[in-house]
Amino acid sequence: MDRRRVACAGAAVLAVALTAGCTASKDQAETPGLEPRGTVLTTVKPQRQDLSNQISLNGKVAINPVFGIVAPTDGELRYVDRQPAKTAATRPVWVATVWHRGVPRRVEIPKDSMLAGRLLDDHADVTAGMPVISATYAGYGIVADIDSAQAYRISAAAKTVRGQIKNGPGPFACEPLGTIAALPAGTIPAPPPAAPATPAPQQSGPPAAPQAPDAPADSAGSGSEATGMRLVCTAPDDVRLINGAAVTLEVVTAKANGVLVLPVEAVAGVQGHGKVDVVGPDRTRKTVDVVLGLTDGKVVQIKSGLRGDETIAVPGPDLPTAPPGGENPGASGAPK
Repeated sequence: MDRRRVACAGAAVLAVALTAGCTASKDQAETPGLEPRGTVLTTVKPQRQDLSNQISLNGKVAINPVFGIVAPTDGELRYVDRQPAKTAATRPVWVATVWHRGVPRRVEIPKDSMLAGRLLDDHADVTAGMPVISATYAGYGIVADIDSAQAYRISAAAKTVRGQIKNGPGPFACEPLGTIAALPAGTIPAPPPAAPATPAPQQSGPPAAPQAPDAPADSAGSGSEATGMRLVCTAPDDVRLINGAAVTLEVVTAKANGVLVLPVEAVAGVQGHGKVDVVGPDRTRKTVDVVLGLTDGKVVQIKSGLRGDETIAVPGPDLPTAPPGGENPGASGAPK
């Protein structure tokens, strides 16, 4: 009888020990010292500050750089019949007109430049800001190539540009020329036909071999060469330039004072429209749309979509990836 009691007591103790061990193991698995998956650990509050859209570009000194002149408005483009000059113009030269609702707007090449080529067909429909003429600056200029990511930050025009020549003069103001848009190969209009020559007297003997016609003036290679996106600017006259010298350009395209900003890491998208994750009191995320403005690469302006007192998750939301094959399941006609 005593042995049975001892055996039962031992079994009970063993069962309690096993139960305690299992419970402890389960508790340890549930609380390993980490926050549950999906918990927001880093947040930020919107701030107000002065902001400038500023970037740095690597450029070099070049001789006779080509730049583009854009249409001043929407409308129909009509070129002026001009031939390229051999010397730079001493004053702006009228090269085209854009007609919009019966109102003409002139397109001019600035002084110290020469016509390089037409970029579109005559009587083409154009939109404001579209390159229509290429011009050559006569003399030294500074050229900096621009990739697509930088192009959206520079936008349509550079408000101020400052240059520093490596191991040379600077900093100095650099005056931008034309647009940053890539330019197609330009064409030069053919000169007016010459008056017909008096026919030569008939000669005896075998006929002469026919002469090859002259290549038209707008054939390939006669106008400006195709370019990538780039910024062209000119230095002051008292800055000594050497062809090929390396230059760093600091470009400011826009400024704003006291605007609402967030770190770029908290925002999906950097231009136009974006998304942020607003963190609620229960630490859950809610993705909201915002309208974006300037950025300096560290913070981005929030033009609308937030009050300014929200708590924002970092990093921001991930943009949805395209399904295989590039199909949009939500689009009309797409398989569901």
